[in-house]
Amino acid sequence: MSRFLDIGVASLVPYVPGEQPKDAGYIKLNTNESPYPPSPSVIAAVKAESEKLRLYSDPETSDLTAAIAEFYGVGQKNVIAGNGSDEILAFIFKAFFGEKGAACPDVSYGFYPVFCSLFGIKYNPVPLDENFMIDASAYADVTDNVVIANPNAQTGIYLPLDKVEEIARSRPDRLVVVDEAYVDFGGETAVPLTKKYNNLIVVQTFSKSRQLAGGRVGFAVADESLINDIKTVKYSFNPYNVGRLGIAAGCAAMKDREYFDACRSKIIATRGRVAYELAKLGFTVLPSKANFLLIRHGDVGGEEMYRALKQRGVLVRHLKDERIKDFVRVTIGTDDEMDVFLKKTAEILGELK
Repeated sequence: MSRFLDIGVASLVPYVPGEQPKDAGYIKLNTNESPYPPSPSVIAAVKAESEKLRLYSDPETSDLTAAIAEFYGVGQKNVIAGNGSDEILAFIFKAFFGEKGAACPDVSYGFYPVFCSLFGIKYNPVPLDENFMIDASAYADVTDNVVIANPNAQTGIYLPLDKVEEIARSRPDRLVVVDEAYVDFGGETAVPLTKKYNNLIVVQTFSKSRQLAGGRVGFAVADESLINDIKTVKYSFNPYNVGRLGIAAGCAAMKDREYFDACRSKIIATRGRVAYELAKLGFTVLPSKANFLLIRHGDVGGEEMYRALKQRGVLVRHLKDERIKDFVRVTIGTDDEMDVFLKKTAEILGELK
């Protein structure tokens, strides 16, 4: 580090993103991207908008927030768009968490504690239960603001909507943020609850179920007063936070419901098949409602499995959190990609005998 680095930044332990190899020879099942391309309407919209790149984008992202509002049946003033859901989450942490602190599951999205460190926020990890599930009752007496990923970011396990409502209802004096990056793969969104609870913010992304991980588009839905507070941070940081191509792509993706449903249905079906085959191979497979599976085998450690698969051209994710260090996280790819993954996995297990 340089001698000019601020002491507060020097102590940060940054988030470590998944590998993005330049070698196209890998089957990439490590960062929960969609295995399918954006819809043809998205490609067409981006091409048309590219001629206007000399101009700044709309700081209100009006077309995009209108499309999101229509899809979810909320008011446009209840929506804010951002440069991926990570930016939206950062705005939320900065706007609301300074005095309250953040209570999050102890196994969840790795950016939550990083945001706490970056903004000087108290971080309060709340343990998952013995089955790696969020226990809503564990948050009943928590006075910190609450952030949960649902389905959970590392386990894929979904917390039913009545339990989400229990957390929001139990303490109206705190904020509850529900990060729904994976909700479209089998969960039920909490967006309708934002009309009932003005202490609830729902955050989503276009990266997973709408095939725009490289487009960097996310959004939040909440009471208008909360959205205005988030906008205060946005306009103090980056007014043009979503570019013209992102807005165009997001609008087209949100409107193409048929393609959205087709892609997520294929991923859900493939996930079920792969989970069944992995169980036959002796894996513990957590019950996922996301576009990935968290798996563990008694005969091979998580890091060993990750390295063995990588040597065979398949990238998965090994997370070093103490409670899941024996697992690997496997993104659901195409059926052909998952067949290769299953074949290579069986080879690794066969060599252990």
